[in-house]
Amino acid sequence: MTDEMLRAPAEVKYAEELDWLESVDDGPKPFSWRLSPRMVRLFILGSERSDGLDREIPQKWFGDRSFVERSIVTLASDRGLLLIGDPGTGKSWLAELLSAAICRNSTMVVQGTAGTTEDHIKYSWNVSMVIAKGQSRQSMIPSPIMTAMEQGMIGRFEELTRSTSDVQDALISILSEKYVSIPELDDDNIVFAKPGFSIIATANSRDRGVNDLSSALKRRFNFVRIPVVTSKRSEAEIVRFRTAELMRRHRIDLEVPPTLLDILLQSFADLRAAAASATSDDEKLESALSTAEQIGVLEDAILHSQFFGDRTLRAETLAGSLVGSLARRSPEDLAILNKFWHGVIEPRSKEDDGGSWQAFLEGGRQALGTLA
Repeated sequence: MTDEMLRAPAEVKYAEELDWLESVDDGPKPFSWRLSPRMVRLFILGSERSDGLDREIPQKWFGDRSFVERSIVTLASDRGLLLIGDPGTGKSWLAELLSAAICRNSTMVVQGTAGTTEDHIKYSWNVSMVIAKGQSRQSMIPSPIMTAMEQGMIGRFEELTRSTSDVQDALISILSEKYVSIPELDDDNIVFAKPGFSIIATANSRDRGVNDLSSALKRRFNFVRIPVVTSKRSEAEIVRFRTAELMRRHRIDLEVPPTLLDILLQSFADLRAAAASATSDDEKLESALSTAEQIGVLEDAILHSQFFGDRTLRAETLAGSLVGSLARRSPEDLAILNKFWHGVIEPRSKEDDGGSWQAFLEGGRQALGTLA
């Protein structure tokens, strides 16, 4: 079934694993949860020998254990969960995994934008049915949030701070009252949330000031702040995990040499250090330099090697992918990358003396020359 989807949701991708965990789970479950809180944590963070299971459960989200535990405890209460952090820190992936483990459905999602309206989190109408038969529950189109309320499941709201204050105010009512009234109907005009309903929202910390959350809405959420991954070891695990998924999906049999992964990780670490020491925004790349963007750079290089190379990942290809992915503004980003290549990559290549750093240097120079 997953072969028929471009990107299978977590509950489909890990269906067999979730079925097995459910079959051996004898822990107490809040509301209508499919798994106990202990098993939800185990599904997300992976199993250990001390768990005493007959099979290994791989880790799917890489971060501090306490963040996952606080998220699970919040969802077991009647409060909403707000995951907040920089772009690329895995907020949406954690929200998807939590929803998949708790209710086996992570697809009840509203995407917050400037164009998101109150209808997107409550309901709208099938106009042709309304014209033919009038307004009724049958002619109503429930939002993903309302569907989650009716079924006692988890609704997700992505990029909450990008939605307008009207939408945020409507969400306050849902989180506090746990029902939605439908004034257009005379009968059956209230949808009550069933036990197990909750909302997981995400927000980028860089969006502060776009549409700040009101104090009333903040009180309805427990905040879990997801920091940027600073450990090279953890970041390498995330990149390997996501890259392996990519290659399975595309049926690519290609080795990622450890030396090239080290070069990618070190380059991003050096770029972040340069951004931290910059005195103005003009001296910083537009890219957030997140782990997710590292994965994107490696993905681009792998696919290029598979389709236009000799199915061998080379340092030159990786360098071209990095430059092409991060050079978004012209001439600002090109100037920053050019300076970085001469000031950081070139000295590293001299220490390497003809190794992968030298090939990475030349590949980056060629890519920068093409874009200049």
